[in-house]
Amino acid sequence: MISLTSPVRTRAHGWPVGAKLAGLAVATTLLFLLKGPLAQGLALVAVLAIYSLPGRDFMVHGLRQLRVLWPFVVLLLAWHAVTGGWVQGWTIALRMVSTVAMANLVTMTTSLSDLSDLLHRLLRPLRRLGLPVGLIEAGIPLVIRFTPTLIAKGRLLLDAWRARSPRRANWHIVLPMALLALDDADHLAEALRARGGLNPNDED
Repeated sequence: MISLTSPVRTRAHGWPVGAKLAGLAVATTLLFLLKGPLAQGLALVAVLAIYSLPGRDFMVHGLRQLRVLWPFVVLLLAWHAVTGGWVQGWTIALRMVSTVAMANLVTMTTSLSDLSDLLHRLLRPLRRLGLPVGLIEAGIPLVIRFTPTLIAKGRLLLDAWRARSPRRANWHIVLPMALLALDDADHLAEALRARGGLNPNDED
């Protein structure tokens, strides 16, 4: 989620990242205070209205990022249908979609560098205690940059498997994926060492 980017620049891109995250925290808290599917449905409509403000491209891109939720929504509603809790099921499902949509909205309009700067400021008190917060600050952006590459290589493995076998890949690509991840991590470590490594208490 944190690696999502917007296809268009919006006014929210210039807002302070701390204010956006604080607003997200308040909005999420209010969602959990709302009772019943009607209130949650109205909240979701409001979130979708906000998505529509920057234009069609932004809205379509944002809604596309929510596709990953549909299996969870279906499973959640099916479970509550079996247990006889339709009202509760719809309430939870709508709240879940609204919460993730709002979080996506913040990350789509916030650059990774702004998030890293905020993390640097928040961890400053721990740095004074001598904790290796520099490793955390460096690790999070590296994971974010590393993950899309690993996903792309996983898709290539799936394509290679489908070209060679009519059976589903399932667990067969787990070991190759692990080896790819280790290989990429090794190359990354070499690149970091070539640049002087990581200073756990780096103030830069």
